[in-house]
Amino acid sequence: MQRAIGFPALCLLVNLHAAGCFSGDSDHLLAIHPRKSGKPIFIYHHVQTIEKNLDTSHEKTYKQHSFHSPSHMQTSKRHPGIIVKSTFPRPAYDPSLNLLAMTGQDLEVENLPIPEANVIIVTLQMDINELNITLLRIFRQGVAAALGLLPQQVHINRLIGKKNSIELFVSPVNRKTGISDALPSEEVLHSLNINVLHQSLSQFGIIEVSPETNVLQGQHEADKIWSKEGFYAVVIFLSIFIMIVTCLMVLYRLKEKIQLSLRQDKEKNQEIHLSPIPLQATQSDAKTVNSMVQPEHTPKVVNVIVDPQGRCTPEIKPAISASPSPFKMKPVGLQERRGSNVSLTLDMSGLGTIEPFVSVPTPREKVAMEYLQSASRVLTRSQLRDSTTSSHLLQTEFMEIPMNFVDPKEIDIPRHGTKNRYKTILPNPLSRVRLKPKNPADSLSTYINANYIRGYSGEEKAFIATQGPIINTVNDFWHMVWQEDSPVIVMITKLKEKNEKCVLYWPEKRGIYGKVEVLVLGVKECDNYTVRNLTLKQGSHTQHVKHYWYTSWPDHKTPDSAQPLLQLMLDVEEDRVASSGRGPIIVHCSAGIGRTGCFIATSIGCRQLKEEGVVDALSIVCQLRVDRGGMVQTSEQYEFVHHALSLYESRLSAEAVQ
Repeated sequence: MQRAIGFPALCLLVNLHAAGCFSGDSDHLLAIHPRKSGKPIFIYHHVQTIEKNLDTSHEKTYKQHSFHSPSHMQTSKRHPGIIVKSTFPRPAYDPSLNLLAMTGQDLEVENLPIPEANVIIVTLQMDINELNITLLRIFRQGVAAALGLLPQQVHINRLIGKKNSIELFVSPVNRKTGISDALPSEEVLHSLNINVLHQSLSQFGIIEVSPETNVLQGQHEADKIWSKEGFYAVVIFLSIFIMIVTCLMVLYRLKEKIQLSLRQDKEKNQEIHLSPIPLQATQSDAKTVNSMVQPEHTPKVVNVIVDPQGRCTPEIKPAISASPSPFKMKPVGLQERRGSNVSLTLDMSGLGTIEPFVSVPTPREKVAMEYLQSASRVLTRSQLRDSTTSSHLLQTEFMEIPMNFVDPKEIDIPRHGTKNRYKTILPNPLSRVRLKPKNPADSLSTYINANYIRGYSGEEKAFIATQGPIINTVNDFWHMVWQEDSPVIVMITKLKEKNEKCVLYWPEKRGIYGKVEVLVLGVKECDNYTVRNLTLKQGSHTQHVKHYWYTSWPDHKTPDSAQPLLQLMLDVEEDRVASSGRGPIIVHCSAGIGRTGCFIATSIGCRQLKEEGVVDALSIVCQLRVDRGGMVQTSEQYEFVHHALSLYESRLSAEAVQ
């Protein structure tokens, strides 16, 4: 009977040992008692065994079968606010603790990418390198008992060597194999029983239990960068980049071909014909002394032979027949920019054989200067009225006038560019205004972008054409006004038209500019311009100056009516006559060539009409360009001058009738 009882008991002990209940000197015997609610409760009974003296010679073998890898030995950021620590005294760790490993079983470490909100970290005193399958199973059962769950619900995810801790998560009861669903760590920790955890796992020396970030989950999310959508985005970006680079390369090649073609064309011999347009006009018998009108003569053709080295050989020949010029203007809107001439094309319809027109000589060539000094087309009053209706002829005539711009190399003044509003609009060195500073050796202090302009009948220094002052030339401008004793300043621009055209260089009441003090005595508002009476003082000397500010000129085009500008010109002419014996009238716009040239050409032409009864607008504009390159800048402005002169002629006719 005793044998019959002892044999089953022995079998029970063997089975319990195989299940991992007897695996060390502090193992626990598990008994399951059902609750009324049906949820199992885990009660652990402490059992003393005599296996403390087991041989530990297999310790090295257990270390070789530890379940952590270097790739998992990383620490994660802690969340101190929800750390759960045991308040019970910790027993001293027994380094001799070692349990026999059970070989041939599946590993307990799962290594799944669990979300950080579902991970729990348990830090141990015991070296995790000594953990084997049996100890891990005991650890899982102890955690399950402290949570009141089944051991199958507690999963050891990985071992963290650097922190000497175990990462675990808790799954639902009905978790499927291979699926990494887990319960939230905060919810799990709320149900953790610290007393049971400490009693059942005292041999592991638990230090703390806390939620933690899962490193594998971070790696898994980083791998999502190379998703299908990300791959497509990279492919699209690279395709667009390649297309843009290809287009840029094609454009660059086209530009090189065009430049090469232009260079080859320039190397060919060219023959350029510049001739005034002969019109069947009756020479007026009315002549005065020192008249600007040139005697009528047979039109001449100026032949310019340009060799490949760029040298010009002028040859003047009599014209075979009076025919319109072969040059015509391209029908475009605003055709000129600052410092550029209008492009020319050939009208091939009225010509037989003519050499192709490629380029024109530089404006400073001798032939261009000869044209400026000799070109003339005198118009009677009736011809002047007819010319305003011949827009094409005026445009063609304007296109033949050389611009006569100045090469920057011709101005031998260091850093003179700092005083220019536009780098291509420069004063003619022969007629430029030279300031008189205290130190004449300082050449830059003598420089201002302004030229003396001859008036009616070649009157010297009748006008000064200058650019709109910039911030660092305001003092120079008033220095020039004082030095030249100018009675009138005419400003034909707004301060800003899309871009800055001129700075505000006069004061509201009183201002000092260098050595010149400027006082504003009065302001008069007219329909299209504003008049200011100024007094300039330097020491004990004073000068009175009238400042006209014309603001009715529209941006990038000419006015619809010449009446406002004509009225301004007549007012300025009265002041000029009243200030006889004083210096030149100063006129400026922004660059000092376009609107400024229109005003001065109209003033000279009106005096010629009044004195002689005829006008030579072509000769007037050529004379202006000799003194300052580019005066009357566009063909539209050239037409506008003719309209203004025609309007003045109608006034003279009306006065003669009265």
